Amino acid sequence: MAMQSVRQRFFFSIVKESEKRRFLSSQQIIDRDNKYGGVHFKPLPVVLSRGEGVYLWDTDGKKYLDFLAGFSTVSQGYSHPRLVKVMRDQAGKLAHTSRAFYSEPHGELGEYLTKLLGWDRFLPMNTGVEGGDTAVKLARRWGYRIKKVPSGKAAVIFANGNFWGRSLAALSASTDPNCYTDFGPYVPLFEKIPYNDPIALEQKFQENPNICAFMMEPIQGEAGVVVPTDGYLKRVRELCTKYNVLWIADEVQTGLCRTGTRLAIDHEGYRPDILILGKALSGGMYPVSGVLADDEIMLCLETGSHGSTFGGSPLGNRVALEAVKILEEENLAENAKKLGKILREELSKVPKDIATEFRGRGLLAGLVINKEFAEGWDICLKLRDAGLLTRPTHGQIIRISPPLTITEEQLREGINILTTVLKSYE
Repeated sequence: MAMQSVRQRFFFSIVKESEKRRFLSSQQIIDRDNKYGGVHFKPLPVVLSRGEGVYLWDTDGKKYLDFLAGFSTVSQGYSHPRLVKVMRDQAGKLAHTSRAFYSEPHGELGEYLTKLLGWDRFLPMNTGVEGGDTAVKLARRWGYRIKKVPSGKAAVIFANGNFWGRSLAALSASTDPNCYTDFGPYVPLFEKIPYNDPIALEQKFQENPNICAFMMEPIQGEAGVVVPTDGYLKRVRELCTKYNVLWIADEVQTGLCRTGTRLAIDHEGYRPDILILGKALSGGMYPVSGVLADDEIMLCLETGSHGSTFGGSPLGNRVALEAVKILEEENLAENAKKLGKILREELSKVPKDIATEFRGRGLLAGLVINKEFAEGWDICLKLRDAGLLTRPTHGQIIRISPPLTITEEQLREGINILTTVLKSYE
C-alpha cells in the first residue's frame, strides 16, 4: 500500500506539472525562454503555436499574416500537405543512416537538382552556413590541386556587407563590426572588396595571383536587400574566367524562386562555378543545404576530406526533393515575379518622409524606414499588434519575404496592414 501511495503521488505530480505547462501564458513562455535559453538572439515578443499556408497563430489563438517566412525558408507555405505527407512517410520508414551507407533518396535528389539546375554534382549538407563552408573548402582544394596555388596561399574574396552565417569562417568573411569583438583569431586570407564594384574586383585579382574564389550573393539579403546594377553578374563571370578564379554564388536566400526566377543569377543568365543552396531547399521542414559544382571542382574532395553526420540523410533528401518539386509544379517563381511587381508598385507610394527607399526583386524586399520617423523594431511591434509578422534588418529596413504561395489578395492584405500602420504611426 505504501508503494502504491508513492506511485500515486508521483503520478499526480507529473500530471500537475504537465497541466501547469499546458496553461502557461505567453509571457510565462517568454520568461522561461529568457531564463533557460541563450540570449544571442532577440525574438519578437509573440509565441507561435501553429502555421498553415501564409498564416501563423499564437498560443492565444490570434491569427497573423506572415511576411518573413522563416527568413525566406518557408517558401512553400506552412504545413504544405505534400511536405507533411513526405516527411511522415519517410520518418516512418527510414529517417537517418548517415552517409556510412547508401540510401535511395540521396542519389534521387542529386539527379533531380543537377538536371534541373545544370551542374554535374550536388553535395548535401544541413544549414546555409555549412553550405558556405563547404564551398570555401572546395574552392581552396581546387586552388591547390587545379590552379596550383602555392601551399598555404589560397585566398578567397568576399563582398562587403555579405552574410552567410555565424560560424568562425562566416565571421571572418564579414564586414559587420559585431563579428570582431572577442571571437578571434580569424580565418586567414579572407579579403573583402565593395559589393557591386567590378573595378575593385579586377584590381584585387591583379594584385594577388593566389586568389582561388570570389564568393558573393547575387542579391545581398541580410545587408538590406541590396540589388546590384544590371551587368554586374556578367562582369563577375568575365573577370573570374579571365583570372582563373572560381565564382561562388551564395543563393541560400535568393535561390529557388524567391526573386521571381528559379535562381537569382537567372536575371542575367550567367553561371557560377559553385552554387550554394539552402533555406527554401528545406521547405521549412528539415534543415537541408548543399552545393552544386562540376566534376573538376567537386571531385577535388575525395573520400575522407569532407562529411556531415546528418547531411544527405534519407529524411532530409526526401523533404528537399519534394520541396523543390512543389516550387516548380506550383509555378512559384512566376508568382513571386508577378506579385513582386505589385509589391514594388504599392510600397513605392509610401511617402518619402516615412520610407526613404524600396528595395527588392520578386518577393525578397525591404522597405527602408526614415530614422527620424520611427525605429524599425517599434514598427514591427505595431505590425504584430495589427496582425502582420516580420522583423527589421539593420534597424530600419522592414523585411518583406512572405511564403511564395501567397495570393494577390493576401499580399494586398499585408500591404494594407503595413501602410495603414505606417500612416497612422504615433
